[in-house]
Amino acid sequence: MSGDRVAVILADDDPFVTASLATILGAAGDIEVLGTADGAAEAVRLWERTSPDIALLDIQMGLDGGLDAGREILRRDPTARVVFLTTFVDDSYISAALRMGAKGYLVKQRVSAIAPALRSVMAGGSVFGSEVVGRIDGLMGRPPGPRAGLEGLTEREAQIVELVAEGLMNNEIAERVFLSVGTVRNIISAVLAKTGCASRTQLAVWCLRAERGGAPGRDRRPG
Repeated sequence: MSGDRVAVILADDDPFVTASLATILGAAGDIEVLGTADGAAEAVRLWERTSPDIALLDIQMGLDGGLDAGREILRRDPTARVVFLTTFVDDSYISAALRMGAKGYLVKQRVSAIAPALRSVMAGGSVFGSEVVGRIDGLMGRPPGPRAGLEGLTEREAQIVELVAEGLMNNEIAERVFLSVGTVRNIISAVLAKTGCASRTQLAVWCLRAERGGAPGRDRRPG
């Protein structure tokens, strides 16, 4: 999509939901809904036909749900941005979404958060509702312990991880912290190795969870 506009397709088996979302997102000014679908197969065809920036998919859509659509879209294009929008905060759904490489998992009740979330995804970030973040470590098989917080990182590493979680790309981070893009890339690679995260998406979620446990990037001393 040209300029700063975000092109989106919507998939939900409830036509009232897709119509409402299309109206809400269209009113945001910088988001264009290219089309809607009411099932997984139709969502994949719509994605191929329109080449959107983001596919916003309901988790459950009849027998072939949004997870099937997301998997197929990502199979055809691993760089595709897939975000799930659902009323179900279910561990099996969350785990499946994370493992396939989805960029987000949002809860439908928080409609006002959808447009900002899509902008964050376009900026390179990942978006997960507060109901989801606390479950991530267990679902992704990372045990609690020293790796559950940011204390094991240097101050610079913690700073850069927080910027990754905000959705900034390497060049934007470099400008913010006055480093070269190559240095930022190397630091992120080192942090991925330290934390056991496999991608920027997992690193962003890891950071969000760590922040819920206390102030990141600072030594915690008694008194």
